[in-house]
Amino acid sequence: MLIKAEKAINRFSDFLGTVSAVLFLLMLANVFIDVVMRYVFNDVSIAMQELEWHFFAAMFMLGVPYTLRTGGHVRVDLVYERLSAHKQSVIDIGGGVLLLLPFCLLVGWYGIDFAHEAFALGEMSGDPGGLPQRWIIKAVIPFAFFSTAIAGVAMILSSIITYRENTLHKTDRGLL
Repeated sequence: MLIKAEKAINRFSDFLGTVSAVLFLLMLANVFIDVVMRYVFNDVSIAMQELEWHFFAAMFMLGVPYTLRTGGHVRVDLVYERLSAHKQSVIDIGGGVLLLLPFCLLVGWYGIDFAHEAFALGEMSGDPGGLPQRWIIKAVIPFAFFSTAIAGVAMILSSIITYRENTLHKTDRGLL
């Protein structure tokens, strides 16, 4: 059952990784068009410039669950990589439960009010010609943090599976 839950969550994280990749391509196209418009046609668009950082922010935040799933997140690899799989799983379980989940859930929870307030006020860009609907990018914040928490659950489940497998192998060999 743990393996099925982990795989289902990993599919969700993989999907968000694909969304991030698409957002990267959209951002790349947006920057290219913006540069061509600026330097070839001498036309500046505030909305295009704001769209760049909207794409970047969404790409970055939605890419975090995929990065966590693939083990590309930041940790002290110098120490971590030298440990046994058993000890690595203990660190991942402890770090996930004590640090990752509380932080993600806290930021996600407060991010809901942040996005809701922007929606209720009809917040838009402060620059003339900027993007309307600022709540959309602000809504990505709680979604991304809750998604990272979900990916963290998959990491914890994977670590529990690894821990149990290593514990069983140790008892089979008479090491415990």
